Amino acid sequence: MKTELHRAPILCVCLIIGSIFYLVRDIYPQQKTDGRTVACITAACHASMGKDAYVHRPVTEGECTACHGELQGHSDNPKKHKFERAKNLDKICYLCHERFEAKKFIHVPVKEEECIACHNPHGSPYRFQLVAQGSALCFQCHEEGLLSGNYVHGPAAAGGCIACHDPHAADYAKNLKEDGPELCFACHSEMGAEFRSAKVIHKPVAENCLNCHNPHSGRKKFMLGDEAPTLCFKCHEEKKEWIMNAEVQHGALITGNSCLNCHNPHSSNIEKRLSMAPLDLCLSCHDKELKTPDGKLLTNMKKLLEENKDHHGPIRQKNCAGCHNPHGSHEFRLLKEKYPSSFYTPYRIENFELCFKCHEEEILQHPATTKLTDFRNGENNLHFKHINKPDKGRTCRACHETHASNHPKHIRDSVPFGKWEFPLNYVKTETGGSCSPGCHELRKYDRLNAADNK
Repeated sequence: MKTELHRAPILCVCLIIGSIFYLVRDIYPQQKTDGRTVACITAACHASMGKDAYVHRPVTEGECTACHGELQGHSDNPKKHKFERAKNLDKICYLCHERFEAKKFIHVPVKEEECIACHNPHGSPYRFQLVAQGSALCFQCHEEGLLSGNYVHGPAAAGGCIACHDPHAADYAKNLKEDGPELCFACHSEMGAEFRSAKVIHKPVAENCLNCHNPHSGRKKFMLGDEAPTLCFKCHEEKKEWIMNAEVQHGALITGNSCLNCHNPHSSNIEKRLSMAPLDLCLSCHDKELKTPDGKLLTNMKKLLEENKDHHGPIRQKNCAGCHNPHGSHEFRLLKEKYPSSFYTPYRIENFELCFKCHEEEILQHPATTKLTDFRNGENNLHFKHINKPDKGRTCRACHETHASNHPKHIRDSVPFGKWEFPLNYVKTETGGSCSPGCHELRKYDRLNAADNK
């Protein structure tokens, strides 16, 4: 009786093991050979197979033979198992999966039909049974140095390489999903809308954003290859030479964002891709007194123009660049041509090149006239008289305000003379006028009846 009692637990264990065997046989893939059935997934063989988050469908359905083929020959040692498709791994995937549409650029693993370089044929913790997640997969072949910059492109930083690249095949180099700016606009849609409606497009943008930006990472903000103006000078060499050699530099180019203080690097509706209309752009800085490198103060130009209604022609045309070179100059105040900065200067026509780009130079060359100017006493040309002096010829600035005035012909209220602002006291009449400045007593002039100023 005691012997029977000892055998009962042993019988129970045998029954349980037998039940598990038949259950496993029915659930897991098996190979049949010579009338014998061999389970692929058992505690001893392929125990972890099918337990990943993402499992290849033939594995979930127990169709190992779909990929491996039938077991060839027979061996009790699983390590010696051989399958009929073992030598045709590069063809197996396409037994179920369609080949990718023929395109110009094929990813190397796809071209070489090495699908398992990226996909695990059985299962993986990652979607599509990828062997690694995100950029970690790509960096099994590609250099991680692509992301070594201080600033990393969002998709690249998040491991989203396939946001830009097709992992299998594409019509564009580098397996890009789109060509040129259109790829960038897929995410930067607001910039795409602006670009498509703009009248002036920056040539590098129209060709390829990568002319200026690194698509993976960069040392500079926005993954730029360099900061302005260095980046700009790579194309605008003539501007580089001019700006670097200019004796008078524009503060806008050596502060803040340099070129980008005035120009939109992508597109604009204004010529030269200015970020605002020219006069508005200038007044966005010149709306206060500004100190020059030599310590002098520049006038609050916005205030001056608001308070003085008779504007100089270029300003009426809203074109400060009519007289000033915004990139730098060899003349003071960034002027394009020579214009005396002093109250007195000996008369030479070349000293007034800026004025005579628009005004007739003959106005200073004839002592008597009835046509060249209204500033005359009878036929006595008062422009000629004021300027044609060998030592103390008055310059244009002695009487005229170059930007705006509340008097006709931009006549000034007062004139800087060293530290003194002396008044002109100019009064206009129908046929002439008068002035009583600090440099002489009251003088009158009349075009029809010459005034006697003895």
